[in-house]
Amino acid sequence: MPITRTTALGRQERDVLYAVGCGLRDDEIAAALALDEEAVAGHLARIMAALGLRDRAAAIVHAFDIGLVAPGRGPRRQPLNPLPAAAGHRGPGPRLRISVLGPLRAWRDGQPLDLGHLRQQAVLAALALCQGRTVSRQELLDGVWGQEPPSTNVVPVYVYRLRKALHTAGGPDAVIARDRSGYRLLPGAVAVDVARMEELVTAAGAAERAGDLTAAVRSCARALELFRGEPLAGQPGPFAELERLRLTERRVVLVQRKLDWQLRLGQHCEAIAELSALAVAQPLNEPVAAMLMRALYLGGRQADALTVYDRTRRRLAGELGVSPGPLLRQTHRTILRGDDVRPGLTGTTR
Repeated sequence: MPITRTTALGRQERDVLYAVGCGLRDDEIAAALALDEEAVAGHLARIMAALGLRDRAAAIVHAFDIGLVAPGRGPRRQPLNPLPAAAGHRGPGPRLRISVLGPLRAWRDGQPLDLGHLRQQAVLAALALCQGRTVSRQELLDGVWGQEPPSTNVVPVYVYRLRKALHTAGGPDAVIARDRSGYRLLPGAVAVDVARMEELVTAAGAAERAGDLTAAVRSCARALELFRGEPLAGQPGPFAELERLRLTERRVVLVQRKLDWQLRLGQHCEAIAELSALAVAQPLNEPVAAMLMRALYLGGRQADALTVYDRTRRRLAGELGVSPGPLLRQTHRTILRGDDVRPGLTGTTR
């Protein structure tokens, strides 16, 4: 709404709108302005009527949109006792970090941030995982609420609150930009762990192509360390559910790549424990079972390797009604014959 519409308000109404925009309750506004709560309610009703606002949430958004309240900084009015800036401080503003490879978390200068309730967090998760592009309001509604959209236009309110929560001192007013198409995280304003993971995966792939499997294993292990449990654990909505499945599968694939490289390097003993845990978590994953069989066989545990095959075969038959595929059958035959199951080494061990 244009700023000129606030000219319909008196000084008292502007003060009330300012307080509402700062997130104060009616009792807190009454105490701050030396009014009773009935008077606050009356002023608020006149504000709604004068500005054509539907509810309190719309009033908060309006206070933000007209610049009466700045995101993350509270009111634009000069504070009574501003704190002096640190002498000689010329460093860059603090970095923001968001993690989705586990329960959603955010930190500013290493300090955890309060991201609000779950639906509000889910809005931030969608923006973080769509970094680099604008996410429309309808996408957010569909992704966070699915078939049960909210009865009021809460997306701008959630974005406003997230702007306040994520604001960096010494940085821009907001890390979430808005245009006609929707919302997006400003480039370079936030470090998201998924982006870092993909950088490390790219580095691992480059190391493999260069023939340095040791470096590939190291980069892949660093990527896997970024996972802190189930991705987006507890986050509601269809978007979070799909991303949870995608990122969980991404982790499994990365573990398989790392372990395969370790086996190619001859590090079968180091790989056995991780492969055993992965085989328990993914009992129908035939490539994992085949790798575990190879690692056990190379570690002198032929009987254990054959036990893995029998266990996997029974699970496939009992749960899916299928027989082992070519990879698992070939690994089984090779071990039965006592042949060498080691793949050719294409990398270095240094």
